[in-house]
Amino acid sequence: MTTHPIHRVTAGAAALDGDLTVPGGATGLVLFAHGSGSSRYSPRNRMVASLMHERGLATLLADLLTSDEEVRDARTRDLRFDIGMLADRLIGLIDWAGGDPETRDLPIGLFGASTGAAAALVAAAARPDEVHAVVSRGGRADLAGPALVQVAAPTLMLVGERDVPVLELNEQARQAMTVTTQLTIIPGAGHLFEEEGALDTVAGEVGRWFTTYLAS
Repeated sequence: MTTHPIHRVTAGAAALDGDLTVPGGATGLVLFAHGSGSSRYSPRNRMVASLMHERGLATLLADLLTSDEEVRDARTRDLRFDIGMLADRLIGLIDWAGGDPETRDLPIGLFGASTGAAAALVAAAARPDEVHAVVSRGGRADLAGPALVQVAAPTLMLVGERDVPVLELNEQARQAMTVTTQLTIIPGAGHLFEEEGALDTVAGEVGRWFTTYLAS
């Protein structure tokens, strides 16, 4: 397995930082679209990525905001809701992966959390031939808007049982989609899945979805 940081990946008009890990014999690549207040260093994201590696999937954890933008967003909270910008940058990462020697032959899945889930769905709609599966974890899938009906990739939505507002918004988004979708409720969990065992359950569901739909 090779693990190395990717620095200054050009994604649209931005230069982003990310970490790429490719297990030997990888069968797919999962791109992480972090939610508000998160980063590629998030323990939750790292834990899920580790499980992906055990299942033979490569991962790219990249921050969709630059360091200066993260400082601004912490103050204004505006950039995390700029779904168009976040999606454009994720599309840039998809295109980068399609040209990189280590990843260009791997089918791509997108894993989004919070507003990053909306960006993942918009990006999936824009790159239907490249994106083979999407997973949303506590995501605002509803913010993908008109792109929902254009998504061609099978989509899994994971929501905590106690995260009632997001659960309702995900159900509305799921009903608007025309592809294979599944809404899975994690018992006893809140928005961040901090309850004992909740994140393990999430990781298992994520791994199952991607290994099902990213088989080369």
